[in-house]
Amino acid sequence: MLIRKSSFSVAVLRHHLRHFSQAPLLQDRFEAPSTPTPPLQYLPGFPKPDPKYAETIHAIQRVKSGKNISSKERKAGRVPSIVFEQEDGQNGGNKRLISVHNNQIKKLVNQMGQSFFLSRVYDLEVRPEFVSDEVIEKVRVLPRLLHLHSGTDAVLNVTFIRAPSSALLKVDVPLVFRGEDVSPGLKKGSYLNIIKRTVKYLCPPDVIPPYIDVDLSESDVGQKVSMGDLKVHPALMLVQSENEPVCKIMGARVSEQRKSK
Repeated sequence: MLIRKSSFSVAVLRHHLRHFSQAPLLQDRFEAPSTPTPPLQYLPGFPKPDPKYAETIHAIQRVKSGKNISSKERKAGRVPSIVFEQEDGQNGGNKRLISVHNNQIKKLVNQMGQSFFLSRVYDLEVRPEFVSDEVIEKVRVLPRLLHLHSGTDAVLNVTFIRAPSSALLKVDVPLVFRGEDVSPGLKKGSYLNIIKRTVKYLCPPDVIPPYIDVDLSESDVGQKVSMGDLKVHPALMLVQSENEPVCKIMGARVSEQRKSK
């Protein structure tokens, strides 16, 4: 099993956090200008976003909010949404009211799954009307919240956050479990107890992983995979405890043990 704890260099972290401060850090006023930090890139061996889902989300601006307005938007085939400015990576501000195409969001969610939709960065274009050629704003965004109807799974609203390269964004990254067919523990009749299906990281938008592979190919009975064992891009910062378990190879179920007797 490939194991490497997530880390983030102090220099890179400081570079990103500096963008969110309204005033320069005191010590920075006396430092010589630093060399610009090169943009982060996906590294070999780590999952990259699938280009077939690289889609520009189309939106129109919305002036008012409220239950009645939202209801009218949904009846017209639009999803009331909000775009937030993430000044410090987490707390919202400078919000823009928009509406997006219901069919486009529904298609993306159905194709990718809800967790994978919420861990991908998209280009978003805001226009006065969907048929207009005028672009009011073009921005890169990360879907933060997706509200679905409990009975029909209809998309009720979406919250986006702006995702410039300088940001640090909390993302619940989906886990993909692999190697179950060759796991020594599972071959012995044990079963996989999945405890977490997503793990929260603080991510630079340029390297948000579409998912994280969990390698079970060498896992035996009683062994577990913890969050700190996951192999991720070194720029990602784990928000949760690295000792928190993700999954465990458990002993055979009681019903299976009785059958073997």
